[in-house]
Amino acid sequence: MRACVIIPAYNEAQAIGDLIRAIHLRKIDVLVIDDGSMDGTSGVAQSAGAVVLRNVSNRGKGASLSRGFKYAMEQGFDAVITMDGDGQHLAEDIPLLIGRAQASASGIFIGNRMQETQQMPCVRILTNMFMSWLISVVTMQNIPDSQCGFRLIKKDTLHSFSLTSFKFEMETELLLKAARHGIRIESIPVKTVYSDERSHINPFWDTLRFIAFMIRQIWTMPY
Repeated sequence: MRACVIIPAYNEAQAIGDLIRAIHLRKIDVLVIDDGSMDGTSGVAQSAGAVVLRNVSNRGKGASLSRGFKYAMEQGFDAVITMDGDGQHLAEDIPLLIGRAQASASGIFIGNRMQETQQMPCVRILTNMFMSWLISVVTMQNIPDSQCGFRLIKKDTLHSFSLTSFKFEMETELLLKAARHGIRIESIPVKTVYSDERSHINPFWDTLRFIAFMIRQIWTMPY
């Protein structure tokens, strides 16, 4: 399976270089979508050996992922692997996702951080549990960590539907639309490293935005 790692990044110059080098040790292509960073993220990523596409302004994680998906499909990759640029996800877990994807007919493989939550901030645990419960109910599939950005998505899945969200909601949109198209979603236990840096996610506002997004999606679901 020929896979491309896609890293949407916004001001991640401090951590992204080490992540790219660790991925390259596993002979995997890396594409970084620099979402209007102002700290030299593009230069660090290019020096580490990644292909870099830069958004002129900050457009959001969803828009960056969509641009990365389009590039990967044009380049003929069999699958994409999405990772965060802050070093939270570990390159050593990539073979777990690829190995399972090669052995399974499922279309999406999503990391599960919820088996080891000692280092996860409490508010993130609570919001993630709520979001994952609701998504599991709507999709009728067990997705214990729906908000994990460490995922493998097969090309057939990406060709099955279009994605329209620009922000963090796009990761949820992907799961909902995949389930609607009868695509199976599997969870793979992964390790996570949390730094002291401030997260780009606002638990309160992003949870409200998530709820509003879910209401819109449920309202427009075909019956």
